[in-house]
This record gives sequence, C-alpha cells and structure tokens, in this order.
Amino acid sequence: MTSSPIPRDTVVDSLVDRLRDDVLKGRYQPGAYLPPERELAAGYEVTRTSLKHAIVRLAQAGLLETRHGVGTRVRDYERLGGPELLPMLVSAVGPAWMREIFEVRREVGAQVAAKAAGNATPGQRDRLRELAAQLRDADGADAAQLVECEIHRVIGRATGNRVYGFMVNALLNAYMTVREGFTHAFADPAAAADRLAPLIDALCAGEAARAHAAAAAYFAETESIMVAGPGRTR
Repeated sequence: MTSSPIPRDTVVDSLVDRLRDDVLKGRYQPGAYLPPERELAAGYEVTRTSLKHAIVRLAQAGLLETRHGVGTRVRDYERLGGPELLPMLVSAVGPAWMREIFEVRREVGAQVAAKAAGNATPGQRDRLRELAAQLRDADGADAAQLVECEIHRVIGRATGNRVYGFMVNALLNAYMTVREGFTHAFADPAAAADRLAPLIDALCAGEAARAHAAAAAYFAETESIMVAGPGRTR
C-alpha cells in the first residue's frame, strides 16, 4: 500500500498526511469504510495506536467518522464539509481546487471590499494605509506576499461581519498552503503596491462601488499573473 516506511519520529503527523491524501485522491471513496485497523496499520507500517491517533485527527477535520463496533468510513466531505477543509484539499489535489478558490476570491472579494468600504473604522483605514506602505517597501517577494495577505485579513475584519472575516481567512488559509508557487507575483513589491493602490484608495475613501470595481480588477489581474507563472510580474 505504501511506497516507503513512515519516519518514526513524526509517525502520526506523517500518517495523517498520507491517509488524508489517500482519502482526497480517491483511494477511499466518500461513504466507503476503511480497511480493518489491523490491516490498515500493517499497510502503512505503523502501530494501531498511531493509526487511532491519526483517525481521530482526521475525524476532527471532518474527513472521517468512526462508528463503534462498525468501523471508520470516509464522510461525504463535499456535501457535509466546510471551508476548514480547503487547506487540505489544496495541499492534496491542488490545481482544480485553486481554480475554484480563485473564482470565489474574485466574486466574494469584491463584495467584501464594498462592505469594508462602508464599515471600516478610522483605525482600520489607517492600518490599511500602513500596510500598503509596508508592501511597497517590502524586502523581497516573500515579505510582500505576506503583507498582502494581512491586507486582505484587515479588509475582511473591516466589513464588520465576522462571517465575511471567516470566509476571507478560509480562502487565505488554503492559499497559504501553496503560496510558494505564487511568490513571483510579488517579485516587484512596488508594482504589487501599485496594483493594490486603487483598492486601498477606494476603501479609505469609503466608496463602496469604487471599492467593488477596484477589488474585482485587482483579483483578476493578480490571478492572471499568478497563473501565468514567474515570467510575468506586472
């Protein structure tokens, strides 16, 4: 079942990752029961105790469910799961989920920006200006990318609606699992700041319609750069 033994010093973490990937890549289909614990533990070359710990963690994450005396089966996570699963899905099966995340990022992001423009506090507007300056002066792509993520978290909070904030966090948490593949979009921090400037200006001016349009344009442009790859940064 496995191609190589799992390192003993990180056995549970590694087993969680491997079992999660096997579930999300379709080895174990939603609704199907996993093999008996003894068989499964032998297949992964781990103890049943380690396997039990891994199953508990994946059950807490919403991928598995255990029925006493019956066994452990894969939940129908696409029907029953929530945004907390996105980081695992992106990490395991990546591209298809990232396309859908980009789509939601464009559509929800524009609505979040409009809401934030109308509800942001003076302190949040000041924080956005401060972060915009940090983005422009960032020391390299990695630092610029992290500042840009924080800008979006502030925008989410500035809506005054915690559910919007959680939605932004869920998208960012998924993005963070694969962010190294998109660092090139921030290779020129000043250019990244220029792309974001119309959105920050509209937010700080309290103009909802302009913020919506600026956010839609920003997300579309940055998505194009991210998908195009390292050859394009503007």
